[in-house]
Amino acid sequence: MDTDTEALAPVIPSEVAATLVDPNAYADIGRITDAYSWLRQHMPLGVAKLRDFDPFWVVTKHADILEISKNNKAFHNGDRATILTDQYTDAMVRYLRDGSPHLARTMAHMDDPDHRKYRALTSNWFMLSNLAHREEAVRGIAREFVDRMLSHQGECDFAKDVAMLYPLRVIMQILGVPIEDEPLMLKLTKQVFGSLDEDLNESGKAKQTAEQGLFDLSKAVETFFKYFDVITRDRRAAPRDDLATVIANGTIDGEPIGNFEAMSYYSLVSTAGHDTVSASIADGIMALCEFPEEFDKVKADPTLIPGLVEESIRWSSPVRHFMRTATTDYQLRGQNIRAGDWLMICYLSGDRDEEVFRDPFKFQIDRTPNKQLAFGFGGHMCLGQHLARLEMRVFFEELLPRIKSLSFAGKPEHSKAVFVGGLKALPIRFEAA
Repeated sequence: MDTDTEALAPVIPSEVAATLVDPNAYADIGRITDAYSWLRQHMPLGVAKLRDFDPFWVVTKHADILEISKNNKAFHNGDRATILTDQYTDAMVRYLRDGSPHLARTMAHMDDPDHRKYRALTSNWFMLSNLAHREEAVRGIAREFVDRMLSHQGECDFAKDVAMLYPLRVIMQILGVPIEDEPLMLKLTKQVFGSLDEDLNESGKAKQTAEQGLFDLSKAVETFFKYFDVITRDRRAAPRDDLATVIANGTIDGEPIGNFEAMSYYSLVSTAGHDTVSASIADGIMALCEFPEEFDKVKADPTLIPGLVEESIRWSSPVRHFMRTATTDYQLRGQNIRAGDWLMICYLSGDRDEEVFRDPFKFQIDRTPNKQLAFGFGGHMCLGQHLARLEMRVFFEELLPRIKSLSFAGKPEHSKAVFVGGLKALPIRFEAA
């Protein structure tokens, strides 16, 4: 960000800006949503200037998030870090990756034409027509986890006992990972997305140095890569009907996919395909406890389940932000963004925008329209969005007829996560039907 931009742009008050980078604010979800509400009302597009971080624009309005997301030429994913990164971590990643700001090279780190080519490798797998014939397999998994929940005799930690495990089983079966390796995948996912949370990271420390955090994250990424290197060699020798076979044998411009890109692809599918769905299902159950009238409504009318799914996704918005880099000078909401500027796209804020959602802080399963942004928009819209909706719909279809009531049995706890977050604990009581 050049000096002229910094001089003219509205600077976000330091206490509000500090909230945006504080993992504890995302655990106390009211703190971060209050900060977003203040920004939407007083400074919907401002610059955060914080010690240890390069200055960055903070985008909090639904319309602005849409505009940036639709304009992939003016706003790139790959030029700088795609998640908020402090200066020390950025320098270390570039050192480790020969100048690249990314530890991995997934589709989230790419721009066209590479993004389009890599997305095309698996896009058919995630199309509605292909997922339709997998629905019964997903339903069988959903029944298994509903049975597991009911076996707890009226009380369980829904986040730990069900929500963290059900989507993991689905995505690992699609990917081709054996059931016995699922605990490793869960552990690695927690380390990737929960590196700032002492209950999820490897160190067990609430406050880590940037160096320790990067070490833990790098270690998790490297473990993913080693694991999937074995899978790749296996699928090239003996292809199967799974997504790992598609990735392992994929070609880009007529050449076999690079090893680094293949390993990154597996890591993206196994983490993003699990943690975001887990968060949305858990947040949906939490909301049904908090708003019992919505539970009664969907119990009385199961045709509202797709609406429950969509509202749960909006309510959770598990991907809290992504970063974009301006490739050209651009005017947005009357502000002059300069080429090279860094922008924080706040999806959780966009999904609470009062101009788009009536009563945004009320959970309403019959909300119409529901223009939630949790899957992103434009060229980088989530590839697995149809699978996520399928998993959630099927789970609710299996669960709701088998319970008569839902309520809290303790205090829900959100993870300390600035990037991807959700409930790490959700004690509930339920009565079997």
